[in-house]
Amino acid sequence: MRIWYKIFKENRMLKDVTITVDDGSLSRTKKIFTSLDEVCITFDLCKPIWLDNNIAEFQKSNKTRFSQDSFIEQIDFDYLEIHIIEE
Repeated sequence: MRIWYKIFKENRMLKDVTITVDDGSLSRTKKIFTSLDEVCITFDLCKPIWLDNNIAEFQKSNKTRFSQDSFIEQIDFDYLEIHIIEE
């Protein structure tokens, strides 16, 4: 599974990274959470909280955006976008 993470501020992409999780023993959900842990370390972020709108959007289109509402700490960007590009 390959997941693309992007950080945006004022409609400009500031950072992006693609995380690959190849562990076949993990479920789809665990692969997503594993990659999210890895990107939080890479971008030095606290883990975002999955709100109901994030879950619904992700189930519908395999992507979602985490804005300030999803983070406990203050963020210096507009949102973090997650997008599955290959399963």
